[in-house]
Amino acid sequence: MPKMKTKKSAAKRYSFTGTGKVKYKKQNLRHILTKKSSKRKRNLRHAGILSADNVSAIKKRLLPYG
Repeated sequence: MPKMKTKKSAAKRYSFTGTGKVKYKKQNLRHILTKKSSKRKRNLRHAGILSADNVSAIKKRLLPYG
């Protein structure tokens, strides 16, 4: 049986923590930043953690070797 291919778009968007959680960069920090508060922009800088019910789909279908 051949190896499964990793979805490269998902590999660029998601990464795994040491405990197996899925980490991603939050959206809405690219442009039109003047109307967003400093607090909102500061919170968007930090990585988000994907909820547990979506982790299995990411691991199985998109990043099989992650």
